[in-house]
Amino acid sequence: MNGVTGFSDEKGNPAPTVDGKQFKKICFALVTENGGEVLSFGELKVATNFYKVNVKIFDVYFYILLNSSYSFIAFASSVEYGSIRFVDNQHLARMFSSFSCVLSSMELNETVVFKKVRGKVILSNDNELNDAELHELFYWKPRRVGDVIFNFWD
Repeated sequence: MNGVTGFSDEKGNPAPTVDGKQFKKICFALVTENGGEVLSFGELKVATNFYKVNVKIFDVYFYILLNSSYSFIAFASSVEYGSIRFVDNQHLARMFSSFSCVLSSMELNETVVFKKVRGKVILSNDNELNDAELHELFYWKPRRVGDVIFNFWD
């Protein structure tokens, strides 16, 4: 999707944005309704393009991530600068799917295949990324689709 990385297109059109406050409300509601606890809510930072919610639910600690441009949600067992370990949680995926597109670890771990041909970056994966995003992709060299959708690029 055009803008999913958080970078504007070559014409300077900004990437779309999601409502972080609404996401926070949904997280608190769904997690607490299921006997869980929201431990922290991470707002957007300069070098990230996603919200990060640390939760404990079903006796497991993990993160719920939301892309800042599109309503794409992922679950992760760990989130460190430049490294996210994506996991699946079928119960929460069913609950969040009425609000957002929940991406599976299989989708997020798909390998990114790109190359530079005649000065232009070509991405083999199906995509709608703009030229500015493709330039960033070539610079940062993400290995997985999840590293594009949930990135630490500045």
